[in-house]
Amino acid sequence: MTKPSLPDLLHAAVSAVGGTERPGQVAMAEAVAEAIDDNSHRLIQAGTGTGKSLGYLVPALAHGERVVVATATLALQRQLVERDLPRTVDALHPQLRRRPQFAMLKGRSNYLCLHRLHEGAPQDEEDGLFDQFEAAAPTSKLGQDLLRMRDWADETETGDRDDLTPGVSDKAWSQISVSSRECLGATKCAYGAECFAEAARERAKLADVVVTNHALLAIDAIEGAPVLPQHEVLIVDEAHELVSRVTGVASGELTPGQVNRAVKRAAKLVDEKTADSLQTASETFERVMELALPGRLEQIPEDLGYALMSLRDAARNVISAIGSTRDKSVQDEDAVRKQALAAVESIHGVAERITNGSEYDVVWYERHDRFGATLRVAPLSVSGLLREKLFEDRSVVLTSATLKLGGDFNGVAASLGLSPEGVEGDDVPVWRGLDVGSPFDYPKQGILYVAKHLATPGREGTRGDMMDELAELIEAAGGRTLGLFSSMRGAKAAAEELRGRLDNPILLQGEETLGELIKSFAADPKTCLFGTLSLWQGVDVPGPSCQLVVMDRIPFPRPDDPLMSARQKSVEEHGGNGFMAVAATHAALLMAQGAGRLVRASGDRGVVAVLDPRLATARYGSFLRATLPDFWYTTDRNQARRSLAAIDATAKADGK
Repeated sequence: MTKPSLPDLLHAAVSAVGGTERPGQVAMAEAVAEAIDDNSHRLIQAGTGTGKSLGYLVPALAHGERVVVATATLALQRQLVERDLPRTVDALHPQLRRRPQFAMLKGRSNYLCLHRLHEGAPQDEEDGLFDQFEAAAPTSKLGQDLLRMRDWADETETGDRDDLTPGVSDKAWSQISVSSRECLGATKCAYGAECFAEAARERAKLADVVVTNHALLAIDAIEGAPVLPQHEVLIVDEAHELVSRVTGVASGELTPGQVNRAVKRAAKLVDEKTADSLQTASETFERVMELALPGRLEQIPEDLGYALMSLRDAARNVISAIGSTRDKSVQDEDAVRKQALAAVESIHGVAERITNGSEYDVVWYERHDRFGATLRVAPLSVSGLLREKLFEDRSVVLTSATLKLGGDFNGVAASLGLSPEGVEGDDVPVWRGLDVGSPFDYPKQGILYVAKHLATPGREGTRGDMMDELAELIEAAGGRTLGLFSSMRGAKAAAEELRGRLDNPILLQGEETLGELIKSFAADPKTCLFGTLSLWQGVDVPGPSCQLVVMDRIPFPRPDDPLMSARQKSVEEHGGNGFMAVAATHAALLMAQGAGRLVRASGDRGVVAVLDPRLATARYGSFLRATLPDFWYTTDRNQARRSLAAIDATAKADGK
């Protein structure tokens, strides 16, 4: 039987969703197929509207070997598993003569733990919630959530937290879930045969396509114990997020509260002398943390170094000594021991890592008004880790709407551990970049307006001229505005100021769930929605409700961000331009994602307004502009207002 051609398969898949192939989608599918066939790597930028999910799913399914697809957001995972994959498999079945299987796999703590649900969690005495369902007042939000989760446990087929609607708080979920370190293991657990996490792993082992998230991909790469099944092809969607997600997984933290909880959990499982030494080390650490000032620790202070060595040594002794509980009334000893071990091992690992010291780690203090001080450690770079763990033994395709920063792929490639495109040699992963463009006509559909006449934003203080400009733009647009601010403080200040000046309803991130805010914003064209960086990627509002996207300033990292400033300094020490490699690249990525909120469909029209003159006047401005969609560019404030008023008039004439 002749093998079906890729164009025929893509045509069948796209027809099944009622669409037609687009040139960018065809080019992408061909590039993915080529990378799989010759076991090489691709970075593919595919703009909004390309149909990139089918662009990589069709060649992956046609290939026939196991493929792992890793995404950053829950929304895309669900779209793949609930919509794109079922339709694509159905469409390709007649030509492939087989029906590829697919499954979703997440970290263990995302699944309901039947052991914890039925046996209760080993709790600290002062917050003993267990029997949690009896002790939590049924009238409290936590109590209601716990009762709802108990009922849900009887009917769910997956045990997946994301299938529980409406969702619950992290605190509620933690009552019925365990981390991989706390898990007893299927063979030791009374509920092992029914375990939701184990069932998900078994489904993944049998699947042709496994959909997971960046965090689990990072855990699989970093921790050495394979979580994902063996696979020949890895596709990373939303790949612009990968480095930050891997950095998060490779980071550690210590707080006095965390150490105190570990002390309490371990106390019943070791002799008094061993328990007392951990208690003493905990108290010493707490005293040091009370005096901690925020900022990077280029050298570990003597008092902190002593406290960490004491913690490390005491934790090691506890880990060696943990045995049977001294309290014979304790139920479910295995779970008590496992939870105590997990807590103490975590503290030992971070204390040892910081004590050992590495030129490749950054250590800093953070302070929070409510929670006090935290000691953090993160890798200076994850590029070496990614090069070693990700690009060996498989073909890797990385795709996103924003991978070309400043006009080429090399910046993103470097952060992933790849050499510049075209460089070849031993131990150098070979890759190629491809920009398949977008089906949208950006110069005709959008305007990039930079408010060149405004004062350069300072670090602090209100910007009266910026507020006036923002108010005038919103009035010209008739509402229809998504305001993207570089800080929550800036978003709140703008919302408070403009609610007193404009008739338009202004919604503010944090005043309602993001889903509800977006629904309200989309439903009423007069409404504006203001928020901060986390909003930038979660908003997909095609049509006339979003015709003005405003950015208050270029979103450079804060100068006092310890990790970013350390990375910038490292680049400079190696002869590079730290500002461009770190700060400008960070800002470019965020601005490209923010500007991408404007045009979501072929009929969309609008303006992206950047209220920071540096985008027009600074030397790095051209680098940032080259990363944004190819909108028609102007610094003429009157032109921007006239265009917004015309777009508003057209929408109103259409009854929108």
